[in-house]
Amino acid sequence: MTCKTEDTAYSVILEQLIEDGTSGIKQAMTIMLNEAMKLERQRYQQAEPYERTESRADYSNGFKSKTIRSAVGEMKLSVPQVRSGNFYPSALAKGRRTDRALLLSLAEMYVQGTSTRKVSKIVEELCGFEVSSTEVSRASKLLDEELSKWRKRTIPAMRYLYLDARYEKIRHGASVIDCAVLIAVGVNEKGRRSVLGVSVSLSEAEPHWREFMKELTGRGLCGVELIISDDHAGLKAARKAVFPGVKWQRCQFHLQQNAQKYVPKKSMKTEVASEIRSIFNAKNTVEATRLLNNFMADYAKTAPKLVEWAERAIPEGLTVFDLPEAHRRNTRTTNMLERLNREILRRTRVATLFPNEASCLRLVSAVLMETSEEWETGRRYMAM
Repeated sequence: MTCKTEDTAYSVILEQLIEDGTSGIKQAMTIMLNEAMKLERQRYQQAEPYERTESRADYSNGFKSKTIRSAVGEMKLSVPQVRSGNFYPSALAKGRRTDRALLLSLAEMYVQGTSTRKVSKIVEELCGFEVSSTEVSRASKLLDEELSKWRKRTIPAMRYLYLDARYEKIRHGASVIDCAVLIAVGVNEKGRRSVLGVSVSLSEAEPHWREFMKELTGRGLCGVELIISDDHAGLKAARKAVFPGVKWQRCQFHLQQNAQKYVPKKSMKTEVASEIRSIFNAKNTVEATRLLNNFMADYAKTAPKLVEWAERAIPEGLTVFDLPEAHRRNTRTTNMLERLNREILRRTRVATLFPNEASCLRLVSAVLMETSEEWETGRRYMAM
């Protein structure tokens, strides 16, 4: 790789500093970062621009504008792109992690009721320069605006819709209550997933789920062929009202857990779990139905309540057999949302107790926005 490009960049930087003195530092840093990112892309591609070589790993795909905040002020950068989407400059990756830590630290401080003076110290440690209380307040406002804009963004068509809820402790008046955090994730026709929305409600009652789902459709959600969720009573009623006619897949993982409540003897639990798993792992609906009928016949006398439950509940977990075989593995459970909930818990446990619903929504939204961005630019979730 030649040094011609690097020499040119250095010359421009020197000229900038000679002409503008210290005021030219920001422009100089911008030039240096842009050139460093281009060089890093060349190394990643294992080829220089327009070079034809067998060792080339990827192809350039232009640039994407990005504004970042730094100690010298805002810098408008041109981030190099590649066709595969698998390249991101290491310098910005480090900065992106710092930005996330900053935003989440701000959120964590505010949800704990910490004063802006204490927040300023945290920010100073993270950024390496002093930040006034006014700037901290402005940063929190900008964060709320950014998160609100993300929550209200237009939603494209989604083929599969995953719904779930988790609970966070929130101070409500003079008492502490468990508030429901409603979450929706979608998978589009290209097999890519994204977090579609989040809401903090007093409970999982039908009115809250219905309002949440209507908000999703109001932002453009359409084309849903299957909804995957657990058997929440409020969610079930709202789903039928907002998405009538859309098929429903009840989470098989939760079904297996629910079955254990109806097993009369501890010694039978392993056997029952194995047989239910065989039903879910059948090749098609016909085979699954046959295994279910055999299961109910086997336990008709020894576990009548289990049979009564199985006859009603297990067919709700067999809708997945109507899908292409390649899609079944990722649509049979809400395990994806369970992993997402664990990531949320990892962040929210720091706050322990939120002073209000808005503070909870801020921090959860920040986590979900980060995750969604990673999903949308990473590997496809499902082969379509």
